[in-house]
Amino acid sequence: MSRALPLALVQEPPTSDVDGFADAVHARLASLPQTRLIAYPELHVCGADDVEAMAEPLDGPRGKRLAELAGDLGIWLLPGTVVERGDDGAIYNTAVAYSPEGRLAASYRKMFPWRPYEPYAPGDRFVVFDIPEAGRLGFAVCYDAWFPEAARHLAWMGAEIIVNPVKTTTCDRAQELVLARANAIVNQVFVLSVNAAGPQGAGESMIVDPEGRVRAAVSHSGTAVLTDVIDLDDVARVRRYGTAGLNRMWSQFLPGDTPIDLPLYEGRLHPDRWRPGTPQ
Repeated sequence: MSRALPLALVQEPPTSDVDGFADAVHARLASLPQTRLIAYPELHVCGADDVEAMAEPLDGPRGKRLAELAGDLGIWLLPGTVVERGDDGAIYNTAVAYSPEGRLAASYRKMFPWRPYEPYAPGDRFVVFDIPEAGRLGFAVCYDAWFPEAARHLAWMGAEIIVNPVKTTTCDRAQELVLARANAIVNQVFVLSVNAAGPQGAGESMIVDPEGRVRAAVSHSGTAVLTDVIDLDDVARVRRYGTAGLNRMWSQFLPGDTPIDLPLYEGRLHPDRWRPGTPQ
């Protein structure tokens, strides 16, 4: 049985009007009735520059409205990231996912804020979540994609799709597109990289398959919607037969292989743990 997931990535300028955002999502889905997941860029519903003013707990008014919206539409809603005020008083850049039942299914605090430019505290854990009958997704927010450890850990935790909400205005969007493909290739996962539209973002959103091929892409910075139906069985196929029918990185180690020390992390790469979906 296919694990198909009809989805849409919306490349738009950010907004701070959550009710207006809700109206826009309703309008989008009216023309895309089979969509099961819709995803937006980083800080999409926190468009104002005043970070302190936009900060709310995840169960605050904004979060409740977003959960209600997902429940009303009966979809998986990934509205990008929000400015979260944590219980510790710190401010985080947090990716959120709401289920078709109208509940917060996952939240991930950006682990690598773009320093020294971003004021957010870093998160301290990787996050994955499951979409029933489809598969497992993980979040990597914008600059996280520059750290291969992030994508690797998500894949190891069983993620078959890495959702990468971005708000990049700078000339390094070209490098981010290379990283999206590279992270897909070296982890054999789908990557959804959705950037804000201009003038607040450089656009060029894309969907990449587990062999690094671009399934769909926007070549400009304007408002656009990328639609696709991805089959997560492709992840299992690529890992079984190899990228280009050759490379099977997740099957690299054999029983009895000596663990490899990783001095940078004060740890080691152990053959018994080198397989996705088996955190211990």
